[in-house]
Amino acid sequence: MAKSKSGAKGGIAALDQSPSHLLHRALQRALDIYVDEFGEAGITQRQYAVLAAADEREGATQADLVRITGIDRSTLADMARRMIGKGLLERERSNIDARANAVRLTEEGRLALAAARPKMAQADARLLKLISGGGRRSAFVGLLRDLARTPDAPKAEKKAPAKTEKAPKPAKPPKPAKVAKAGKAGHKGGHKKAKKKAA
Repeated sequence: MAKSKSGAKGGIAALDQSPSHLLHRALQRALDIYVDEFGEAGITQRQYAVLAAADEREGATQADLVRITGIDRSTLADMARRMIGKGLLERERSNIDARANAVRLTEEGRLALAAARPKMAQADARLLKLISGGGRRSAFVGLLRDLARTPDAPKAEKKAPAKTEKAPKPAKPPKPAKVAKAGKAGHKGGHKKAKKKAA
C-alpha cells in the first residue's frame, strides 16, 4: 500500500504548499462570505469595486477603471453597460481624451454604494477573523496588496529573451542567376573569339 502524501488534517501536500491554489481557495471563502452578507440579489463584489473606484476617481475612463480594479477590459466594458442599464452609472465623453468614455456614479449608484459599504466592512471583518492575531491580519492584507500591485513579471520575463535571442539577419548574397548569366555570356564570347582566330 502506497504511503499517503497528505498534509495535516487530510490536506494534499502539493496543494497545501501551492500559493496559487491557496489563494483560489481563500477567494472562494471570501466570495461565500460576501454573498452571505449581501444576499443573492445584492451587487456583486466586482460591481462594488467599480462603484468604489468610480466614486473615488470622478470622471475616470473605463481604461482607468481596468487599471484600478484589475478587471479585464472586455469584462469591465460589459459590466459598465449592464450597470448603466440598471441606473448605477452614467457614461460621457472624457474631457481629457475625446476618444475615451468617462464613467460617473448616478444618484442611484451613490445610494447603492453607501448601502453596500457597511456590508463590505462586515464581510472583510468576518474574513479577517479567520486569521488569528491582529499583527498577522495586517501582514496578510499588506501581502495581498503587494501581490495585487506587482506588475506581471512572468510575462515580461518570457518576452524579453525572445527579443534578445533574435540573431541579426545575415546580408543577402548576390543572386546566383545573374552571376551565372554573366559567366555564360563571357564564356560564349570567348568561344567565338577562339573560333575566329582558328579560322
